[in-house]
Amino acid sequence: MQRDIEAIKVLYALFNARAMDRLLASMDPEVVWANGMDGGYVHGREGVRAYWTRQWSIIDPHVEPETFSSGEAGTVEVGVHQVVRDLKGELLVDKRLTHSFQIKKGLVTRFDIR
Repeated sequence: MQRDIEAIKVLYALFNARAMDRLLASMDPEVVWANGMDGGYVHGREGVRAYWTRQWSIIDPHVEPETFSSGEAGTVEVGVHQVVRDLKGELLVDKRLTHSFQIKKGLVTRFDIR
């Protein structure tokens, strides 16, 4: 699990830096990704790309991982601190929540928000 934790830490750093292509390369081509803005899920790397492109054009989210634990069926559960601002810098959200990752063969196959 330690290898997965280190990889997930890198993912959050890449997300916060908006390094889209490097983030997408860490995902399975058929990844299932929770849509935190609208609900439901987006599918595949291109679905995630479209989701983040839209999200980052509307809001400025910053997510820091704080805790890591093993979840059911081999998931990695990550306690995160999420701060979301509008594009003018005004605070919209400041909360803690749990993200859940399924990783197989070094690639994220599923991401859920708990």
